[in-house]
Amino acid sequence: MDSEVPTGGSATGTVGRLGLSTYAYFWRWSEANPEPLSLEQMLRDTRDLGGEVFQICDYPPLEGFGDTELDRIRDLAADLGLVLETGTRGAAPDHLRRHLAIAERLGSRLVRSMMRTGPEEPPLDEAPAVLAAVAADYGDRGVELALETYEQVPTPVLVRLVREVDHPALGIVLDPGNCVAALEMPADVVAATVPYVKNLHVKDFAFSRRDGWVGFTLAGARLGEGLLDYDDMVAQVRPRERGINQVVEHWLPWTDDIATTCRLERQWAEHNLDYLRSRNA
Repeated sequence: MDSEVPTGGSATGTVGRLGLSTYAYFWRWSEANPEPLSLEQMLRDTRDLGGEVFQICDYPPLEGFGDTELDRIRDLAADLGLVLETGTRGAAPDHLRRHLAIAERLGSRLVRSMMRTGPEEPPLDEAPAVLAAVAADYGDRGVELALETYEQVPTPVLVRLVREVDHPALGIVLDPGNCVAALEMPADVVAATVPYVKNLHVKDFAFSRRDGWVGFTLAGARLGEGLLDYDDMVAQVRPRERGINQVVEHWLPWTDDIATTCRLERQWAEHNLDYLRSRNA
């Protein structure tokens, strides 16, 4: 990267915030938990941990919420002093416009999505035209659409797509750990996406040997204890000054039982938010 100021980032002009995603509560709201947390409980817990933003990401019940339920979540977040963001998957225009309406109702200024392949998704060669029209709708309503880096779409392809659309409302959610499965180096993913980043998913990860040293497992780690070069990523992206929110996620493997796993998940959330605060003071 050269020394020019990146052109991506948030349109809000605010200092980037730190917080959690529903992925930081993966086990606690899952069906594996006999007493799964509600969305309201996740919001309150995020505030208790000192979070400033909460991303409702890949949370299926959200699409079934009516205006009354969405208003209740929006008002609770406001009472707690939390900024809301939303997240879904796919690039089908009707689907993205449905989530634009949800985001507007919640007061979210950002929707995260992911490019997918399949009969209901636009082919990659048609995606620029489709996303250009959708991005225009998002921009008109003051909401940003950010596509996440992950293994199913090579980072150069994703960057080329965003560059071709060339709309200020369209950018990238940077999560370098996702791309390891496609044999992309996290540092390369960071360097390629810096100008277009609008949101950071922050999770650490590490390899461990399988039993008998046959192969490896890639799984989550507490921030600062894995392979993510967080300091370098932040030095390049400059989220605080660009108004880019940093959202903690986990790849926490299942442990012995649900109680132990949920307890560990809460500990990771507390540790990871403390880690972010220590690096962004």
